[in-house]
Amino acid sequence: MNSPKASPLYESQKKIYPREIGGRFAKLSKLATTSLLGLFYLVPWLQWDDRQAFLFDLPARKFHLLGLTLWPQDFPFLALLLIIAALSLFFFTALAGRLWCGFACPQTVWTEAFIWMEQLTEGKRSQRMKLDKAPWSWNKIRRKVSKQFLWITFSLWTGFTFVGYFAPIRELAMTFVGFTAGGWAWFWALFYGFATYGNAGYLREQVCKYMCPYARFQSAMFDKDTLIISYDEKRGEPRGRRKRSVDPKLAGLGDCIDCTLCVQVCPTGIDIRKGLQYECIACAACIDACDSVMDKVNYPRGLIRYTTEHALQNEETHVIRPRMMVYAALLLLLVASLVTLMSLRTPIILDVIRDRNALYRELPGDIIENSYTLKIINQSNDARTFDLSVTGVDGIFLDGIDEAILVEGGGVLSLPVRARAPSDNSNGIMKIEFVAKATDDSGDQRIEDSRFLSPAHR
Repeated sequence: MNSPKASPLYESQKKIYPREIGGRFAKLSKLATTSLLGLFYLVPWLQWDDRQAFLFDLPARKFHLLGLTLWPQDFPFLALLLIIAALSLFFFTALAGRLWCGFACPQTVWTEAFIWMEQLTEGKRSQRMKLDKAPWSWNKIRRKVSKQFLWITFSLWTGFTFVGYFAPIRELAMTFVGFTAGGWAWFWALFYGFATYGNAGYLREQVCKYMCPYARFQSAMFDKDTLIISYDEKRGEPRGRRKRSVDPKLAGLGDCIDCTLCVQVCPTGIDIRKGLQYECIACAACIDACDSVMDKVNYPRGLIRYTTEHALQNEETHVIRPRMMVYAALLLLLVASLVTLMSLRTPIILDVIRDRNALYRELPGDIIENSYTLKIINQSNDARTFDLSVTGVDGIFLDGIDEAILVEGGGVLSLPVRARAPSDNSNGIMKIEFVAKATDDSGDQRIEDSRFLSPAHR
């Protein structure tokens, strides 16, 4: 007797062919995809005062955001902004599920673009499935090559644009055209292009299922009042096919006609009728598909809809609840803190480095001298002049600093200075303050502490 064939331990991933669907959520998804991709590719080309408006200049350690220039010393602002972004994700997830995944996640956005190119070259869902099963022919080769050409071109342009956020994109374009770009520019452009090609072209839903950590911990932010995409089992079951003229109640059937259209349109290939699953990215394609079917059979819409567990159980839904109030309060506090700190930010950085090779010098006329190096950073985009002074000891002054110091916009000036004070007014180690004050009407100034050393009086 022939023994039964053993089933394989691992099954290869089956390719998912999402079906095209129209509807209000499909239109919203296309709008989000078009807007976000448009911003990504357009923003690096914007100019602001003869420079790139958005540029993360890592070699110069400067981030240009429109008229604002951030330096490494401004890292707390970036950290606070990232915390706000993370907390916003928690807030909207607790409120309405995985809105980010369904409409704004880069994986979703670029996958939508790649699927559109696939549809353009290979046809609709049924045509793509038939083409993949067909033997190789001139028609199949032509369609596959056309798709790969669009995918690769789009990926390379994506990689180039990504690098354009970290290097002036207009200059970068000329170096790429002339093949004179540096090795790292080529590496990151090709690397990011390859990542886009692989993730959006082939991995697709597998990124969401197996690589993205958000899908794993999202349930910790859900509760029975979270707005999620759900199938109304009470209304839909028992499901079954029927003629349009059949009354489902008389036939003992629910409203679900078991057309499986909700499964066919799902980009991750799940059946929403089996309940909430971590693979669901809340793209709402199943809602559009089900509503279109309900319209055809003259049943009420909403068999699959945005709802809450409480609503499905005919209980009251509480949108305003302690969790949401805590998230909202923290968001308001953090946003207010960021706005306040940014408004109080002084575009001057002053570092004082004391000369450690000599404690002090005794000069004729009973004068004690200490040497320092002042590093002045002008964080504004325009050249500014600064008056330098020192306080903390009676009669102390800066030798040789008789006029305002000019620092170019975004520039750093290292200036050796000598602070001198009468020996009668100095005793041991004393605290002094260096002041750099802008000469314009802004009133910007920065004060930095240091030490002044002198002989100790007995």
